[in-house]
Amino acid sequence: MSTYLVTGCAGFIANEVAAQLLDAGHRVVGIDNVNDYYDVRLKEHRLQRLAGYPSDRFEMVRGDIESLDTLGRLFEKYSFDGVLNLAARAGVRYSMQNPHIYMTTNAMGSLNLLDQMQKHGVKKYVLASTSSLYAGQPMPFVETLPVNTPISPYAASKKAAEAMAFSYHHLYGIDVTVCRYFTVYGPAGRPDMCIFRFIKWIDEGTPIELFGDGEQSRDFTYVSDIASGTIAALKPVGYEVINLGGGGTPVSLNAIIAGLENRLGKKAQLNYKEFHKADIKITSADITKAKELLGWVPRVELDEGLDASVDWYLKNQPWSGELELP
Repeated sequence: MSTYLVTGCAGFIANEVAAQLLDAGHRVVGIDNVNDYYDVRLKEHRLQRLAGYPSDRFEMVRGDIESLDTLGRLFEKYSFDGVLNLAARAGVRYSMQNPHIYMTTNAMGSLNLLDQMQKHGVKKYVLASTSSLYAGQPMPFVETLPVNTPISPYAASKKAAEAMAFSYHHLYGIDVTVCRYFTVYGPAGRPDMCIFRFIKWIDEGTPIELFGDGEQSRDFTYVSDIASGTIAALKPVGYEVINLGGGGTPVSLNAIIAGLENRLGKKAQLNYKEFHKADIKITSADITKAKELLGWVPRVELDEGLDASVDWYLKNQPWSGELELP
């Protein structure tokens, strides 16, 4: 049994990562500040899932990776076999409104973890990063592309975290895997992401805010697949950046809306808005490296994933429909 620190464990992806590690028999220490960027009720709902595991294998710490004192106590108490850093301020548009907190959490928080790892001899670091870094690059996006021109504070803060991780790999021999995620969705998903928002708006008859013509496309990736890839990334690799994405044909937002209409039995109302300059028109992941280095491939097809997302929303009514959107 190994012991892992999973940051952001009240969050969408980290919660699934923690659950999969626990199901595999490991011990997990989770940390999350449970901030109110989006409705805290959803975060507490996810944490209830982890509370069902034995207390000697899961500990939840309500704290912040920006706090050196908090992290220092954790690293003194536990001998971690690895750190999976999924705590982050996410979202492109909100990063334009609140850029400072993106840097303090995504960049400084990552530095704090790396520094504690170096001081306590923890040798494996998995960093959650983003496909947003590939804006303006040719597709499919491959890890060797130069991602030196981020077009949002969110992407810039993730680039900073990647660069700092490389520095600590070079200086102190910390083994680093950077996982660049592609449009993650699934049950209990983030309410600032399109799948959750579309389900809620179609169900309640609220017009969908659609930026652009709806033909922008994404490489949608189901949350359990992303989590299994993140755990596979605990493998020693030196320093590697690895895409975790659907790896298939990107799917348009219009196609997603049509699929959700069919599942909910309701017609969407559309409110078209100007395409946002910080968004990417299309994302498509080259996942060859993930297959070769980690033996990872996504397994959940889009239809199955949409079924599960809608089922979760309907089964958790009425409160799931009452969740506030950021």
